[in-house]
Amino acid sequence: MVKILISCPNGAGTSLMATITAEKVVKMVGLDDSVIHHCPISEGKSISTQFDLIICPINFAPMFKEAEEKGVIIVGLRNVMSQKEMSEKIISSGILNKQ
Repeated sequence: MVKILISCPNGAGTSLMATITAEKVVKMVGLDDSVIHHCPISEGKSISTQFDLIICPINFAPMFKEAEEKGVIIVGLRNVMSQKEMSEKIISSGILNKQ
């Protein structure tokens, strides 16, 4: 099971839309057995190491540097609603090899 965290500044609009996109994308890329949680950046930073993959707007990706140093994969997106961008970045992240 892959645990995915989707985080945005307030944890409401952007992360909710990204979660809807991610639910479609995980099926497309073969991560059917995954759990997706969305929250604001403030919460995300404190729980980030409990996840395998973090998806966030690209300008917030550096905020998860500590989690990345502990092996969490960080995917920063320009458009969190783009299934194409999200699937390409998830595939290129190497997470599919860690299942």
